[in-house]
Amino acid sequence: MGLLAVSAVLAIALSFARFPAALLLGPMLAAIAFGVGGARLLLPRPLFLAAQAIIGCLVAHSVTPEIARTIIDDGALMVAAVLVTVLAGVVVGLTLTRLQVLPGATAAWGSAPGGAAAMVAMSEAYGSDPRLVAFMQYVRVAAVVLTASLVARLLVDVSAEPASAVAQPFPLTSIVATLGIAALGTGMALVLRMPAGALVGPMLLGAALHATGIASVAVPGPLLDAAYAAIGWYVGLRFTRETLLTTLHALPGILVATGAIILLCGAWAYGLTFLLPIDFLTAFLATSPGGLDSVAIIAVGSKADVSFVLGVQTLRLFTVLLTGPILARWIARSAPDASA
Repeated sequence: MGLLAVSAVLAIALSFARFPAALLLGPMLAAIAFGVGGARLLLPRPLFLAAQAIIGCLVAHSVTPEIARTIIDDGALMVAAVLVTVLAGVVVGLTLTRLQVLPGATAAWGSAPGGAAAMVAMSEAYGSDPRLVAFMQYVRVAAVVLTASLVARLLVDVSAEPASAVAQPFPLTSIVATLGIAALGTGMALVLRMPAGALVGPMLLGAALHATGIASVAVPGPLLDAAYAAIGWYVGLRFTRETLLTTLHALPGILVATGAIILLCGAWAYGLTFLLPIDFLTAFLATSPGGLDSVAIIAVGSKADVSFVLGVQTLRLFTVLLTGPILARWIARSAPDASA
């Protein structure tokens, strides 16, 4: 009840301040405080997957065939944007390894820019410390959400009411169809072992059905608010007192590494504005290193080009998942010999 109350207060305050994704940011900050404060709370994973599926449907409502045209027209630069972000993670991982702030494989998995949950699971299978990897990943996700929300708040005109894809009332048939798409898309993606399947499955299925007119995707406000809050709690509650104490010696290096990745990606985003007819907010969200669901929420809630942002973010997610094991082994081999 305390977490609910504090989350509500922070979300309302951030909403009045016109922060995009206030209902994500408020619960996340509250959950971080409660988790580090010793509250042994945990959001059940099925609820987190359900929240991701709802966000996938929200994105599907906003995605049009333009996303395919965007990938075709700007494919080379989108690939370049992905490679620069991945390279930034590699540079940071190598630096942490060379300075012996973290073990090589742990630094590599923790610095991988995307797919936090997948990186934690894969790191454990490859012999890294999943606690350190989880802490690095979720510190970065939280930092990206905070930074992206702040950038969006500064760059979006708050004198006008932002347009909302879910503000109007929806017919019951559309809501039922959306829930069906969420369940079916999630099930299919999980069976196919698709990365971030609970988000990507409903997003792809819903976008195809919505764009072709076969089904109308609609996400009612209360359901969307609950999904925002669930994702915020899931990320925030990962910051426990025990994890913080375990990683305290590496915390300065982790914070510096997180800031370095965000700055490198932000600089590349600025460069993209000279190469493509996109605004800085769109470029910043597209190159933000991690948290596809969180970035999608901010992109939809602001005036960014959702198609471009999601195109780059989705492409990077698959790239990181495919190259993660190779890069982790390479960075681990580059670590100084402890026996020397």
